[in-house]
Amino acid sequence: MTQTTIIDAGVRKVEATPDAVRGTFLIDSGLLSDALGWELKPTGLCREDVCEVVPDMDALWVGDQLDLVAVAVALGRPVVADVDAGMLAVALPAELRKQALDDLRAPPFELPDVDGRLHKLDEWLGLKRLLVTFSGWCGCRYDLPGWQALHDELSGDGFTVIAVAIDHSADDVRPWTEDLTMPVLYDPNHVLTELYAISNVSTVVWIDEGDGIARPNGAAHGTGIFADFTGIEAKPHLDEIRRWVKDGVVPITEDEARIAVGDLSEDEVLARLHFRVASESHREGNEEATRLHISRAGELAPDDLTIWRAGMPLVGEDPFGDEFLVKYEAWREKGSPAHGLQAVQGVGPAA
Repeated sequence: MTQTTIIDAGVRKVEATPDAVRGTFLIDSGLLSDALGWELKPTGLCREDVCEVVPDMDALWVGDQLDLVAVAVALGRPVVADVDAGMLAVALPAELRKQALDDLRAPPFELPDVDGRLHKLDEWLGLKRLLVTFSGWCGCRYDLPGWQALHDELSGDGFTVIAVAIDHSADDVRPWTEDLTMPVLYDPNHVLTELYAISNVSTVVWIDEGDGIARPNGAAHGTGIFADFTGIEAKPHLDEIRRWVKDGVVPITEDEARIAVGDLSEDEVLARLHFRVASESHREGNEEATRLHISRAGELAPDDLTIWRAGMPLVGEDPFGDEFLVKYEAWREKGSPAHGLQAVQGVGPAA
């Protein structure tokens, strides 16, 4: 048995036996909870008071050990296993994304700030929250002062901005967050992009005081600095936020919101898993695995900037260079395909 890295919303190591023939990892049943958070019971797989019936329990076993890939599949969780790299990436429960897209309820998450302190979404329960995704590999990092200004303007009205960097490490984020007082977290495993079906940054989600999604994810900017490049003006959307915070005006009906954001495809979910393996391989200095999984992720989700552009720094490419610009123009020629609402075009001045 060797140390195997399991990656989902977090990263942990367990003792497991690589099985190159089957493309999986074998584990003692007593370690299953450490690996996947579930326990094996006579009728199926259980976690706390939730149990999943497994019709063919024998399919989970290889000899006297459990097959981790088979267990994940039995739970309805897609996986990417790299036996050579000693890594297994496991998708988050699809029900959480459906909760966001269909039920308009914000899925919970826990992410670190740049100093390593963990924060949960419900830390700000009772406030209207603007969840803003950005990145150090994106020019939208220069929008942070604009989001900070909005946070300062409306914080007395029961509102906060929560900025989340879709970035590899705290060091990638820290240079852009000095002097900011709004909460700034980072998401090294792309948890939010999977939970909320986000495929580009900057993207915002409006979350009300009780964890309801008032407005699902959509393109937006905190300043007009890149308006000529992106075609997105900041002020119309900022004015809509002011109306929501001050007057409770939501510019979209619940029925419209439920159909506004398409679910991730199977390939897009798998792309996120390959990205997780690539990112962790990069941390461990495994360049071959990093390049392999970045390439595969890009093939599976060629229109997803949180995949192909985010992967560029991991393989030594410039996310602001000529290669990016060529890919970006090709993406724009395809109509800028992305999950989420289009940018707000303007509804007149705020009251």
